[in-house]
Amino acid sequence: MQDSNIFNLIDRISTLLRSEERKKYTALGLQPIHGQILDYLSKCNKLSDTPAAVTEYFGLTKGTVSQSLQVLERKGYLEKNPNTQDRRIVHLKLSESGERLLLETRNFDLLPDKEQAILAQQSNLIKAALISTLTALQKANNLKSFGICHTCTHFSEVERHYFCGLTRQPLSQGDVGKICREHALPV
Repeated sequence: MQDSNIFNLIDRISTLLRSEERKKYTALGLQPIHGQILDYLSKCNKLSDTPAAVTEYFGLTKGTVSQSLQVLERKGYLEKNPNTQDRRIVHLKLSESGERLLLETRNFDLLPDKEQAILAQQSNLIKAALISTLTALQKANNLKSFGICHTCTHFSEVERHYFCGLTRQPLSQGDVGKICREHALPV
């Protein structure tokens, strides 16, 4: 039997974080999902910066994502660029305004310094437990991991040159530390 208290705690922490996020974005005339999309795009690689990847990452409908992307583009936080090889594919990129908005809204302190120090001491243990929980949930529900590129089974490095074995494409140094839609956990 699962310890529902753990999931209740995770849910409560999430609710508190989303509440603070909602306050910030509402003051800017945005919805929390708009900030979440900008945050995702700041962390994803070139294989994962499409509307389809955003839809899959958040588990939302195409229509919801499309409307959110239109709002972000209209407000100047987002740019859409067609793929050079396949014009049907659109790549999403934060504009300078979008990057500034993220910097202004990303960091907020919910905990007093004393509690932050205690949490820092336990952060590795907490992080490992949360990663295990997330991985188990993704596997149990047959969801993509959207993990960091350099932790993927398809990633290879030879003499500081990076390569994706799945797409057979070279990767930049910036790509290897970002979220990838095609990420596969090592077996």
